[in-house]
Amino acid sequence: MSKDGDGEPSPVIEVDNPASGDTAARVALLDPEEIALLAGKAEAAARRWSQSTIYERVELCERFLDALESRREEIAQDITAQMGKPISQSRAEIDGMKQRAAYMMSIAPRCLGDVDAGSDASYTRIIERRPVGVVLNIAAWNYPLLIAVNVVVPAVLAGNAVILKHSKRTPLCAMHFERAFREAGAFEGLVNSLAAGHGATAGLIGSDRVSYVAFTGSVEGGRAVSRAAAGRFIDVGLELGGKDPAYVRADADVESTASALAEGAFYNAGQSCCGVERIYVAKPLYADFVEALSQAAAKWEPGNPADPATVLGPMAQAAALLELSAQIDDALAKGARLTVGGNTTTVDKRGRYFESTVIAEATHEMALMTEESFGPVVGVCPVEDDQEALAMMNDSRYGLSASLWTKDLQAASELASHIEAGSVLLNRCDYLDPALPWSGWKDSGVGITLSHLGFDRMTRTRARHFRLA
Repeated sequence: MSKDGDGEPSPVIEVDNPASGDTAARVALLDPEEIALLAGKAEAAARRWSQSTIYERVELCERFLDALESRREEIAQDITAQMGKPISQSRAEIDGMKQRAAYMMSIAPRCLGDVDAGSDASYTRIIERRPVGVVLNIAAWNYPLLIAVNVVVPAVLAGNAVILKHSKRTPLCAMHFERAFREAGAFEGLVNSLAAGHGATAGLIGSDRVSYVAFTGSVEGGRAVSRAAAGRFIDVGLELGGKDPAYVRADADVESTASALAEGAFYNAGQSCCGVERIYVAKPLYADFVEALSQAAAKWEPGNPADPATVLGPMAQAAALLELSAQIDDALAKGARLTVGGNTTTVDKRGRYFESTVIAEATHEMALMTEESFGPVVGVCPVEDDQEALAMMNDSRYGLSASLWTKDLQAASELASHIEAGSVLLNRCDYLDPALPWSGWKDSGVGITLSHLGFDRMTRTRARHFRLA
């Protein structure tokens, strides 16, 4: 929430373009009466939508995707202007969003249908999955479409209404969701965009107007959401921070692994919950790998995000520049070695950018390897063997995803069984497969989105036991 001249909260969110400093958006915050009205419409819509068939819900979501596609370039441009994502990556996010939605639509009839628990001539025993009512989705700015679609489309498919509160960095994205569903034929109140401050949002969570809350953001934000929901007996899904590790075993291919991990670390300017932030490398490969990674990192050059050729955009949040610089200074003071990058910069003397950065000889005495960076900075540490690598990977309060890089499938399987993370990937990173559950361990959160399990918290179970004779 912005502040006006006398220090009082302003009724308007003003978003600056991180590449230029120009105003990218101005969105009015709703007052308490407007929020209550919106919530009431969502409740009414939820009651009506709960009577729809799964096939009607799938058809609505298909039309929603068509409506989004019809405004594809407008949406991509809005993402780039609000948070600085290179336009090519904004366009790719639209494609990824459609793929996730399509998968959840494809499994919805099977996952949400009634289950016969063993009926016969005397009894019918049916397990039903019914919608919870109104789902509040508090979505983050770094992947404003992908994060939101993980909740919005499954919630609608499950028969719920949705209130989508986006980050104050990307409020236009929530408005795109609402408009696309309206253009698809959804009746009033089914999918709603909410522009509100923290206090108003906490009040909505604490009221009896919403039945499930899905939040993506910081650990402290997750705690605030949990406090707001305390005593309500509703589920809260939290996708929080990450400090995702990668382990490069001695049999990995140096060049291809370095290139892939550079992309995992620097894509979206490193502003990914599951981006690679720390790399452990078997000592026989260490020197060659650091050199290859540094060369790959140097190719991620800052540029104007409106240019389709740009791969590294600005930092969405101004405070990130200071935080990244402090982590690097701390690491260098404790014996680490800077191999490439390390500085704030501009493009055409404008914007808030940070160079793609590799820090070698990093240790867990450094904040760079223990605290979330959320920027284009990665630390590299040599390890003696699998057991040391495993211990280092698990030495974190976070547990979102981890990646292994090896040709030895048996070794990878053994390591994966001991890694403390919600997702373990082999020879790839920074990737979500919608057929698999997305979840965090430890301070990375609780709850699940995507896969058939992604419907669980958006439905309640009812048993139907009928005696026939």
